[in-house]
Amino acid sequence: MSKDRNIIEIHDLKKSYDDGKIKALNGLNLEVKKGEFLSIMGPSGSGKSTLLNMIGALDVADEGTIKVAGIDLMNTKELNEFRSQEIGFVFQMHNLIPNLTVLENVEIPMYETDLSSSQMHERAMGLLMEVGLEDKADQIPTKLSGGERQRVAIARALVNNPSIILADEPTGSLDSKTGDVILKLMSDLHEKENVTLVMVTHEPYVGNMAERIVNVLDGKIKN
Repeated sequence: MSKDRNIIEIHDLKKSYDDGKIKALNGLNLEVKKGEFLSIMGPSGSGKSTLLNMIGALDVADEGTIKVAGIDLMNTKELNEFRSQEIGFVFQMHNLIPNLTVLENVEIPMYETDLSSSQMHERAMGLLMEVGLEDKADQIPTKLSGGERQRVAIARALVNNPSIILADEPTGSLDSKTGDVILKLMSDLHEKENVTLVMVTHEPYVGNMAERIVNVLDGKIKN
């Protein structure tokens, strides 16, 4: 897929909850280019996190079309395979497994691949070096700072060479100084790995790190 092609195409996407009383997405349209760094901004309840969940196939829309990395998400049953091959997730609260080491946490997404244990180890250690945590490989997450745990989450998100990284408020639980370090790291890795980065945030200074900002309000893009 060339860099001038859309890697995400969403048209008239609708999603409701509570028997239709809550319209999280209300005819949303969005296109994202391959390799783009996009921020999705909006107030609480605007639909931005629901949109991210749709792109990552964590939820299914009621109506409309959504095509991600060439896959029609409304008409495929292989959503687990799609997520493991195409999507890397970075969440606000890290979602690391506390009784596994840092290295083991990074290796988890590779368990469904054909890689050998030595290949998984090499790939995971390479990414821990990229995020500056190779010396923490044998630690457990509870021994790390919040910023270090988020760096582990970023390494884990990249480990299967996904085409898209989805980050939901990745600095929301961090102080501003640590958050700046994480944002710089994500921006650098976006360029180095040539990965499409879609980030949800409500913080203007965070959103401004991106190449493009779209604003979501009442379940629609308002730009």
